[in-house]
Amino acid sequence: MAIKDDIVEFDSKNFLKNLTLKPGVYKMFDAREQCIYVGKAKSLKKRVSSYFKKNDSDVKKKIMVSYIRHIEVVVTHTEGEALLLENQLIKQLKPRYNICLRDDKSYPHIYLSTQQDFPRLTFHRGAKKKQGDYFGPYPSAGAVRESLQILQKVFPVRQCDDSFYQNRSRPCLQHQIQRCSAPCVGLINQTDYAEDVAHTIMFLEGKNSQLIDDLVKKMDGCAKDLKFEKAAQYRNQIAHLRKLIERQYVSGKTGDVDVVACLVESGIACVQVFFIRNGQHLGNRTFFPKIPSEKTEAEVLAAFLLQLYLDKKIPKEILISHPLEELALVQEVLSKKAERKVSLFVQPRGARARWLKMAKSNAQVALAQKKLSRDTVRERLRQLTKLLDLNVDIQRIECFDISHTQGDQTVASCVVLNKEGLLKSAYRRFNIAGVQAGDDCAALAQAVSRHFLKVEEGDRALPDVLVIDGGRGQVSAVTHALSEIKRSDIFVIGLSKGSDRKVGMEKIYRAIDGKTIIVDSDESALLVLQQVRDEAHRFAISGHRQQRAKAKKTSTLEKIEGLGPKRRQKLLKQFGGLSDIKSAGVEDLCTVDGINKELGQRIYDRFHDSEAG
Repeated sequence: MAIKDDIVEFDSKNFLKNLTLKPGVYKMFDAREQCIYVGKAKSLKKRVSSYFKKNDSDVKKKIMVSYIRHIEVVVTHTEGEALLLENQLIKQLKPRYNICLRDDKSYPHIYLSTQQDFPRLTFHRGAKKKQGDYFGPYPSAGAVRESLQILQKVFPVRQCDDSFYQNRSRPCLQHQIQRCSAPCVGLINQTDYAEDVAHTIMFLEGKNSQLIDDLVKKMDGCAKDLKFEKAAQYRNQIAHLRKLIERQYVSGKTGDVDVVACLVESGIACVQVFFIRNGQHLGNRTFFPKIPSEKTEAEVLAAFLLQLYLDKKIPKEILISHPLEELALVQEVLSKKAERKVSLFVQPRGARARWLKMAKSNAQVALAQKKLSRDTVRERLRQLTKLLDLNVDIQRIECFDISHTQGDQTVASCVVLNKEGLLKSAYRRFNIAGVQAGDDCAALAQAVSRHFLKVEEGDRALPDVLVIDGGRGQVSAVTHALSEIKRSDIFVIGLSKGSDRKVGMEKIYRAIDGKTIIVDSDESALLVLQQVRDEAHRFAISGHRQQRAKAKKTSTLEKIEGLGPKRRQKLLKQFGGLSDIKSAGVEDLCTVDGINKELGQRIYDRFHDSEAG
């Protein structure tokens, strides 16, 4: 069976049915689990739905949509937050269809040249090559410039180019309108200027309360010393700062926090973990831990936290969605492992409260999608039971497929699906040997025999239905192999495409009675078979590619006994390449120093013996 690319289409109807209207970011993945597109939306449901309109004339969009196999979403509070997160994810994942947004040019920052005696504050876009501090990212260039303008009113730190600054003989207009303290002509000393720089950094790092408290103290001190003009300057700075804090959000350099939210419904637990570093959302991950029945969110959370940080760096703060019964104990264990204090917070305030709320919202969305997926699989298995006319409900399906290139590096795959979905921990691969190149029937028979002999040893469970990617010939070979190992009780079917080889035109061949079932393309029973067949195909291809890559790294000459690295090198130099070695006779080969008649014969046989590997 040659490598093929037919994959079942993404079920957009079911996905969109339960998608939220809230703002956020969506990530689209292809059949190889590669992220192909990241986008942001004011309303996730409306935006994602727009990709699946039948009358859409955008050809590029149609091509991208044809590759989608699943979509993940991250819910945010505002569209602006979604934009920031979108840029972070694009930089991290580098999706194929986000080429225009990959580099730093879409990611403006504020730059402070702290290495200079009189640092410069300025707009920055691009790679961070210069020495100094970078603050951001900001949602737009306009937001950066607005922040710079207001900061200039509050703290008169210079924003001019170094060439302009170094060649001044008198103050510029910015000093005259009180937006620069004119360090270029010595109108402020380095100590006072450093104070303005320090205050600027405090603000950009998000230390707003500490900054305002510091300015209030300085204002009171100046008032007591009767320095009313200076006190008025501090008062004006405080007023401007409060306005700026209300209007702008800056993700600065503080805040290493993990946010962990848990939700349990219908026997399914979902844990959403957000990773916040230096005040920035670096990414999130969804977990669905297996849980005993009637477990509460607090119980799941307590067990999950300890497992999560077994081999992971622990931040100073962890925000959790539910109070733990043994909070002090969990805190103590984590602190001991981190070798410093770790604090758990259940009811945070300010920005941390927003992070926790966001994590809870995402847990709700992820759990809703998981429930929908699980219920869909169970319903499809019920429909498949009816279609195949079985007396027992199908609980477990196994599917086998073969992948090779012209018979070389043949790999068989076995994937498993149960009522919860694909069970990846039960997947198996088999490197096929000893069968004629290109004989898919023999390869499948070998893989099935090896697999179910392990079942006999109690190592693996039996499936209710065994699916073979193929028709009557492949199924016959498999059933014969099963009978030889006394496993004729396994219900076997073959899934093959119609004469035009199109997905949706499949036929089901039942081994038990030789009956062929023609299935409509919209049958839910067929969808679950397509899902497991395509997963087996993907798993087989990935294994075959690994074998092919490994084979490429191994020269044919390396497989010849007695032919070491030095002799191989001499051979290649003497004959100029592998093709000339292949065409050489035994006598010609023996002319190379170190190769006797026996070794020369082995080299010759390697390329001319039809039985050679």
